[in-house]
Amino acid sequence: MKTTRTTLAAVALAGAAALTLSGCGSLGSASAGGGTTDQGFPEVLRLGAIPAENSTNLAEGYEPIIAMLEEETGAKVEVSQASDYAGVIEGLIADKVDLAFLGSFGYVLATHNDAAVTPLAAVIAEKGAEPGYFSLGITQGDNDDVDGLEDFAGRSVCFVDPGSTSGFLYPTAGLIDAGVISSGTEKDVAAGVEPVYAGGHDASALAVASGDCEVGFAMQSMVEDTLPAAGDLAEGDLKQVWKSETISGSLFVGNDALGTEVNEKLTTLLTEKANADYLRENGFCDGDCLLTDEDAWGFVPAEDADYDGTREVCTITKSDKCEEG
Repeated sequence: MKTTRTTLAAVALAGAAALTLSGCGSLGSASAGGGTTDQGFPEVLRLGAIPAENSTNLAEGYEPIIAMLEEETGAKVEVSQASDYAGVIEGLIADKVDLAFLGSFGYVLATHNDAAVTPLAAVIAEKGAEPGYFSLGITQGDNDDVDGLEDFAGRSVCFVDPGSTSGFLYPTAGLIDAGVISSGTEKDVAAGVEPVYAGGHDASALAVASGDCEVGFAMQSMVEDTLPAAGDLAEGDLKQVWKSETISGSLFVGNDALGTEVNEKLTTLLTEKANADYLRENGFCDGDCLLTDEDAWGFVPAEDADYDGTREVCTITKSDKCEEG
């Protein structure tokens, strides 16, 4: 069966090119000899991210946080958009990215590939909530032939990206548990299903809804909130047939080249002021205050140990991504 998986090295080169094309310019951190603001931050902070939906929504989702960070730090925040997780990771490793928003698996991959980063803050959906989210296994709403992951065997399956936590890693663990595949390696995934890598959670869900993929995976908030709210999915278009265990929340990480003091200040800003209440009250956004590319309220402090569960799933699946580096 055909697979569209790309190696980390190849994707990283593409990601690095994308980051260069985005207009990052030279390294903006103080460690590279650049100037600092009166508040002690680099004059330019380069934020690396990938779109879960599309480029427009990516920029819109980060605008309130960027505006707050620029006011509080005195720095110019430049968004460096890569096409996938590997591009952002390569940007961190090459010191072309100072601050990045990664999924749980993306963070584990970054640390596995020796990216010198510090976890700053994990996303939460509501005030007072615990960080974490879920992956869904989905099919068309009228597909009576699929009622669980065991029915995914031999079918075209939409994944998000080989570096996606809820769009690949946890789904492959579910497929292993269901006896559909023996591991999360490229060879074993392709032996059990026909993998299609859609590139985004929205693209995966919509491909399943349209029948381009018989079944697939996407984050819960995309399927139940974001796409219906945008009018892209109607009730009954999709049927949920599986839900993952809780996945550690996506998080901001700081490049260690920024220095401990700067990363500590960024943690304080993200956990105290990068939330819908503060941003609305201070005029950074109106009405629905989008944060990153997820359905989020704000952030709480994050620690490396919070992602040990994802590392364990990585070990269980033996995913090729987990083995690279």
